Amino acid sequence: MTRHVEHAMGTVFSFDVRHDADDAVARAVAWLHHVDMVFSPYRPDSAISLLDRGEIDMSDCPPEVAQVLALCAQTEHATNGYFTTRHGGHLDPSGLVKGWAIEEASRMLSEAGASHHCVNGGGDIQLGPGPSPWRIGIAHPARPGALCTVVSGYDLAIATSGSAERGPHILDPHTGRAADALLSITLVGPRLTAVDAFATAAFAMGDAARDWVEETDDLEAFAVTASGGTWRTSGFAAV
Repeated sequence: MTRHVEHAMGTVFSFDVRHDADDAVARAVAWLHHVDMVFSPYRPDSAISLLDRGEIDMSDCPPEVAQVLALCAQTEHATNGYFTTRHGGHLDPSGLVKGWAIEEASRMLSEAGASHHCVNGGGDIQLGPGPSPWRIGIAHPARPGALCTVVSGYDLAIATSGSAERGPHILDPHTGRAADALLSITLVGPRLTAVDAFATAAFAMGDAARDWVEETDDLEAFAVTASGGTWRTSGFAAV
């Protein structure tokens, strides 16, 4: 069994691996730091910062930059523009990068034979493909120390977006105003790249996210509204 906690990308990552997998975890941790070096909008020398300032072009970037920006474009289309990489006039794919990095770290562990694992980056989680389920408690956004729901399973991605920790910081790209209809929304699906990016977009959608999630394949949601009520999509209880 291997457990490890790492500070990277401005947050805390934890690895809970039910195998002896020190080497695999070390490679996954090195990957997270590489992603931070390439994609951090807070590092003036990162590829994404240099690209944003026009000091380099795509041909000068590591190949994963083109991959991530293509995924961002697909996500923007899939969410009707509620996901965006343009913030304050600057290029910032952070809304997708963390989930993508965690999903890749999970894949690295599985390929190393450590398939029974949980990788958690700031509350966004990728569970490995088994063999037994995990139980993941989702913190209640208005009741410190309490849970609002529990997700059980394996080979799953779980991401929560909300304003409890950072206040109103997620903007509706269509209005430019802070989204305030929900306190939090938790999405569950197979892979964290999409689930994490979709969670941010769904929070910006507010209650309209319910119908959008229902119409999106392999995605379920649980939300706490601004009035303290809750709703869930039709397949959430089966997750």
